[in-house]
Amino acid sequence: MSSIDAANDPVLTASETAKSVREIPRNRTGSALKKADNRAAYLFLLPWFAGIILITALPMLASLYLSFTDYAVIGLPSFVGFDNYVRLFTSDRRFITSIWVTLKYVGFSVPLVLLFSLAVAVALNRGLRGLAIYRSLFYVPSLIGASVGIGLLWKEVFGERGVVNDILALFGVAGRGWINNPTFALPSVIALNVWTFGASMVIFLAALRQIPESYYEAASIDGANAWQRFRRITLPLITPVIFFNTVLLLINSFQSFTQAFVVSNGRGGPVDSTLLYSLYLYQQAFQQLQMGYASAMAWILLIAIGLATALMFWSSRYWVFYGDR
Repeated sequence: MSSIDAANDPVLTASETAKSVREIPRNRTGSALKKADNRAAYLFLLPWFAGIILITALPMLASLYLSFTDYAVIGLPSFVGFDNYVRLFTSDRRFITSIWVTLKYVGFSVPLVLLFSLAVAVALNRGLRGLAIYRSLFYVPSLIGASVGIGLLWKEVFGERGVVNDILALFGVAGRGWINNPTFALPSVIALNVWTFGASMVIFLAALRQIPESYYEAASIDGANAWQRFRRITLPLITPVIFFNTVLLLINSFQSFTQAFVVSNGRGGPVDSTLLYSLYLYQQAFQQLQMGYASAMAWILLIAIGLATALMFWSSRYWVFYGDR
């Protein structure tokens, strides 16, 4: 008797009905398909797992261990405890200088990149003809700005016989060796970083194009001028994108290396005015061969970036506005 007949027959007892229902074979097709999908997913994720373990996790653990050792590449590392960290903050003046130079670099370059990228995005969002061409032209520097070739080009542009001085000479202004001047060397490197604002600009432009035009039309009917529309409509709606760009720029700026290395010939000069943290870390690791000392510097940089990012996320609750609040 089938389970349907057993369930509808009032003569059968409850035990007989339950027995007949239990005789129905379970359908395991869904479970088998789910297991097959899981196996396929893990198979495709295997290269990522291998990369995150072999290329990221294990080197990080090795670096953490080396930060507590005296390791000069040649020979075995010897454990020294917290000596590297104590030395960094108590007897290494160039380390303190690199922190100060990096903070100035980050403090000026990040706001300037945000300002320039947002201004250009607002200008391009006004419906210019050939928008795709302008967008590509502004984006290209962000692709090549961190290259060695662009660093060499920038060094020539701001040299004593560079283009900048040639332009100033047209107005009767005597130029100088900007890269060789301690006062202007770091601003020159910051200018190179600001020149690569294209990536942030493209993200801002995408956010601006998502704002409904009806918002601006309603504000115009109420008598709002251009600045009021920008301040009351545009800025609040793109605060999530401002937050996203700021976090990315902070992380990248703390790790800047190539521009300062090329401009200063790897020395961080003149007078350590371009000695960014990553450049000093490179000097300790690959010029002085103090790998343990450099590993300690790397972990301090990681902690600093983590704290800066955490501070950004904490502050976002006060100035970042999402659609649900």
